[in-house]
Parts: sequence; structure tokens; C-alpha cells
Amino acid sequence: MPKVTIIGNTSWGNTLGVLLSDKGAAVKLWTRSEAEAKELNQGRRRYSSTSHIGEALNGADVVIWAVPSQKLRENVSQAKNYLTNSMLLISAAKGLEVSSGKRMSQVLAEEIAPSLRGQICVLSGPNLAREIAQGLPAASVIAAQDIALAEKARELMESPKFFLSTSDDVVGVELGGALKNIIALGAGMIDGLALGDNAKGLFIAWGWTEAVSLGVTLGARAGTFYGLAGLGDLIATCSSTLSRNHYVGYELAKGRALSEISASMPHVAEGVATTAAAHQLAKNQGLKLPIINLIYGILFEGLSPSRALIDFKELAASHR
Repeated sequence: MPKVTIIGNTSWGNTLGVLLSDKGAAVKLWTRSEAEAKELNQGRRRYSSTSHIGEALNGADVVIWAVPSQKLRENVSQAKNYLTNSMLLISAAKGLEVSSGKRMSQVLAEEIAPSLRGQICVLSGPNLAREIAQGLPAASVIAAQDIALAEKARELMESPKFFLSTSDDVVGVELGGALKNIIALGAGMIDGLALGDNAKGLFIAWGWTEAVSLGVTLGARAGTFYGLAGLGDLIATCSSTLSRNHYVGYELAKGRALSEISASMPHVAEGVATTAAAHQLAKNQGLKLPIINLIYGILFEGLSPSRALIDFKELAASHR
């Protein structure tokens, strides 16, 4: 029976805890505070929780980080002295570090001992946690530079209603999961402005073309963006009312301030920070990405969603 440690008392972290417990794994979830751990343990979940990082990681075969992307470095730093060469290390976070533009596996690799870097995998795909927690079917991708390591992780995590494929395109899998959140913000804005599904369809198509362009420039394979970790995740995030990023875009279009929306949400909409990081990466690479620039302008430069999105002529011209 494998021992699994999940770092992060998030909806995704708890959902993974249930999935793996149901498979027979001995799961321990690490929380930031004793109060959180106590509350989870009193809830009689299938797994135990602790706020002591050493206790959480003691004897673990697998460590999964299911934390907000901007908190990953801090969480890895707290755990790194307890990691061993026998552990499989999985990032389940989707996003780009805003200060550096780095992917989550890069952040993880920077914080751990060099001897452990070959043990890193990433998990990404259409992962709306509430649906998976309800037992609805879903599928995702496990990626690692060593495909044998990805297969090992797949065997550990796959279940009858949670299907997994493997890939060695770590860059593409991570960027697909991160960049689709930017497009989902825009899709939410279009829904908030009641511009219709035709407008949303063209926006998503144009936006995804830009995401693929940026991803390939950064070393991803284009084909990865049309699989589960790309197109599959994009469709789910742009269309579901469970999507945090779609919700933020929708509320922005209704006139609410980003600060107000973020403060009212119990969870993080990863697309906000990722937009800032992707905007800078595009500038660094000399890429012209008008959709991503537009979302950046709305989020960080005071551009009105209604003024920016109702007239598509300029965007259409840029994508002919």
C-alpha cells in the first residue's frame, strides 16, 4: 500500500486525497495550520491531516503539491529537507510563477536537491475538482521527462472514473494547463457581456492560437495543445460555471473590480497571475499576442471589458 502525502488543503488536494484513498493508498494531507488539520480530521475523511510537515512526509512514497501556483515555491521550500531519493514528486498546480514566468516543475526543480529532479512529474487536464469529487468521469495527463516515471505515476493515480494518459512533453502539458486560464477569463467576460456563443467561439479559437504560438516558442510540442492537457482543459474551463477563471471574467464584465472579486473568492483564479507572467514572456520573446495583451490590459491597466470586447474588428484583423 503506497504512502501518499498531499501538500495543500485545497479543493483539488482534498479531491486527490479521496481518489487515492479509495484506491487503497495511505494518504496524509498537510495543512498550513493545526486548526485546519483538526477540522479535517473531525470530518472523518478517508485520510488523515496534519500541520507538521515532517510528520506528513515521514515514509512517503509519493508527494503531490496541490497548491496555488504563487505559493508553490514557499511550500516546496518548507518540505525540501524531508524529501528523499525514493519519493515520486508530482506537481498538480496549474500556473506560471508571476515573478519569474517559470513553470511549476521548474520552480519545484529549483527548490529541491539536484539528485531529486529526475523524480518530478506534472498532472494536468480538465480537472474541475467538484465534478471529480462527485464521482463523475474525468481524464488527465501525467507528464515527465522519463516516460517510465510518468507510467509509474499513472498506475498509482488512475481509477475507474479518473483516466490518465502519459506524455514526455512536460513543457506543453504545463503550459496548456496554465495558458487556458487566460482564455477562460476572456470567455467569462464575453458571457458577462452577453455577446453570444459565436463571439465566444471565435475568441477562444483566436486566443488558443496565441497560446500555442507562445508554447511552441517556449519549447512545447504543438500537438500537446490539442490533447487533454490543452484543448480538453480549455473547453472545460471556458464553458463550466465551476471554473474560477470564467467566473472572474464574468464578474469583471458586470463591472466589479478585480480586487473585490478576488477577495470574495475562497479559492484562487490562477489565470490572473498567469496573464501577467505570459504577457511578460511574450514580450521577452518578441511575440505579438493581441488576445493575451487585451486580457492583460483589462486586468492590470484599467481597460474596460465592454470597450475592449464589443468591437472585434481590430482583433479580427490581427488574426487573419
